[in-house]
Amino acid sequence: MSVSMSDDRFEELVGDALDLIPPELARAIDNVVVLIEPRSDEDPHLLGLYHGIALTDRDFSHYGGALPDTITIYRDAILAMCHSEEEVVEEVAITVIHEIAHYFGIDDERLHQLGWG
Repeated sequence: MSVSMSDDRFEELVGDALDLIPPELARAIDNVVVLIEPRSDEDPHLLGLYHGIALTDRDFSHYGGALPDTITIYRDAILAMCHSEEEVVEEVAITVIHEIAHYFGIDDERLHQLGWG
């Protein structure tokens, strides 16, 4: 169980997943960087991580000049859990949408209810 894939192809899949975000939501995303890393040092099974201040928690009077939020997608963790490229495509899309949802202030419980857990 593990899929072999070039870094370029994986990056393309992350870009495709970002393209799934409806344009009206994509326009609302500001000051966010999407990174691809091999694995999380703290949790090697983690597929993605949002690090920042959710849009719903921002106090714009104090937010100016803040460093970008980051969404990290963990390539090797995703590839290790998948059996085919089709599964990788699906898991990358789910992970990217899941982490973007955190940016919009949607928590894990609600994401699981919506099927994006």
